[in-house]
Parts: sequence; structure tokens; C-alpha cells
Amino acid sequence: MDDVWGERDTTPARIEAALRELVKRRHLSEQAFVPARVLNLVVVADREFRGEVENRLEKVRESHPSRLVLCAVEPGRRTLDAVAQMATPDTSRPGALAVGRERVELRLGTKHLPKLDTIVDPLLMSDLATMVWSPHGHPEAVDALSRLAQIALIDSHDEPAVGRGLTRAASLSERVYVVDLAWLRSAPWRERLAAAFDPPPLRGMLGQISKVTVRHREDSVAAAVLLCGWLASRLGWRPEGLMSGRGGLRGHARARRHEVTVALEPMQMNAPGLDGVAIETASGTAVSLDRAPGGLRSMRRGRDGREEHWTVLGASRGESGILGEGVRQALLRDPTYRPALAAAQAMVA
Repeated sequence: MDDVWGERDTTPARIEAALRELVKRRHLSEQAFVPARVLNLVVVADREFRGEVENRLEKVRESHPSRLVLCAVEPGRRTLDAVAQMATPDTSRPGALAVGRERVELRLGTKHLPKLDTIVDPLLMSDLATMVWSPHGHPEAVDALSRLAQIALIDSHDEPAVGRGLTRAASLSERVYVVDLAWLRSAPWRERLAAAFDPPPLRGMLGQISKVTVRHREDSVAAAVLLCGWLASRLGWRPEGLMSGRGGLRGHARARRHEVTVALEPMQMNAPGLDGVAIETASGTAVSLDRAPGGLRSMRRGRDGREEHWTVLGASRGESGILGEGVRQALLRDPTYRPALAAAQAMVA
């Protein structure tokens, strides 16, 4: 059930009044109506790719923001048009609540972006956390909205140069909490690697790691180097710059008593992210994870050369679920990202 309001050449004040009227009208018409109040999400997207963004947001399902403000940017536009919508599910089931979600689409021009905060401010629920996401660039809009937002959703994978993407992430981290989709793509791999060394008898192997190999899609260097940065920051390695060679990036990190070889190898893959991770130790033991149907294929090799193989079912969320995971992470805090980011920056400096 939807209530819709729209107006051309409008103002932020009139849009805000319309939102209040939509909520009031729904309260009067439905006793079971409850407006969702969890998160504001401001999306800045090119008008021609609005459908792509809508499709991605449709897949987040239960993680959909309470109030969505979609800023559709059209070069050359000078006026502000708006459409506000209040949507609730069918409440025909006895005792069911009608949880309302509000959506505002603003059609504006590039000239509005440097002052976008003054347009969006009246449209946000002031007692909720606000996250900004600009999948098509427009850094000036993100900078303007950082005055209002507490969280920035980014994807370091989108930058043409990995160093530039990590630098941008570090800059934003000084002002807001950053949720990086490139970082989230490595989450299942980080979880499984940590679990592989979690048993107390195996923790001593962490100090013997001699080589780390990460296989990734050609344009997903950010996810690969962030995984290596996570290992370096957690294990106390001093990362050094990676150099191009043998079709990928290679270099070293200095552990307490030895050097660790780091190799990033590009692969042909359909989905962004990682294809495999292998960790070798000086004693000859090894642990590896590889993408496989239904999860991750795991291998452990002992000192005697004997190998064990098994599949970790459902370990990967897949690209279709990565945006929903990013929205969920907006209300959490991951203390390991910024140290990993700093180490990754040193590797690609």
C-alpha cells in the first residue's frame, strides 16, 4: 500500500511538510501503522543509472533503510523536483503491524551537489543515524553530506587506481565511520582464516607464516590488499611496498624475525572479490581457501605433507548480498578496518 506525493520546482521545506502529512494520513487510516525508525540512507546517483541503484536496494530486503533519500543527478538541471512515498506491506493478516518505510526521490543538478546538505537536512529523521552512499562518484556531494552523516558507504573497488581508493577511504575515516564494500567482500575469508588458526595447538603457526598468496578478480585489488593489510595489522608485520611482477603484485612484510612474502594474483572471475587465499609456514604446513559451489573449499597440509580437504558451506554471502551487509554494518563498528587500511596503504604507496 503506497501513498505518493510529488511536485516540480519545489523546496526542501515543502518536501518535509509532505512527508509529515503522509505519516499523519497513514496513522489516521491504519491503526496498525508503525513508521520504521532505524536508519536514514542518502544515495547520490546519476539519473541515467537510477534503475540500477533501485535494483540493488531492492535486494537488501529486511535491511532496507527506514528513510531513503535518493538524489538523482542530471547535468544541467537547475530546479528541484521531488517525489515522496510512504509504503507499507499488506496488513490483512490479523494482528500484523504495517511497518512504513519512507522514500524520497530528488531530481537535481550538479550545481546543487556542493550544498546538498542544505537540501537534505530537513528530510532526515534527526534522531536516527545517517549513512551516505554515492556509487557514481560525486565526492563533492559526499563531502557536503559528511556534516550530517555519521556513516559513509563506499566501495574502494570502484576507483580506477587502488591507491587512490584507499586514500579516499582513509580521508573519509577521519570524519565519519566508513563501511567499505571491498572490505566486506573479504569478511568470509578473514573469518575462516582466523578459525583455521584458532585451536590453541595451531596458534604458534602464526609466528611461522612465510608466504601469503591471494587470488582475486583483476579489478578487485582493493579487497585483496585489505586482506593482506588485516593480516599485517593483526600479526604485527611491518608492510613494505608491493611491486608489479609476474602478472600481479609481489613484495614483503617484515615479521619480528623474518620476512613474509606477499603475492597478489589476478584471476578471471565473474563476481568481484577474492578467488582464493593460501598461507604457508616455514615448517612446511599450509592452509588454503578457494571459492567453490556452495561455499569455500578448505585445505590443510601438515608437516608430513598429508592434506585434508572439506567444504565450508554457505561461507560466502555473494555479491547480491554485499549491499545488505553494508547497510547492516552501518549500525556496528569494526575496529579492525582502519589498522588494516593503514597497512594496505603502505603496501600500495
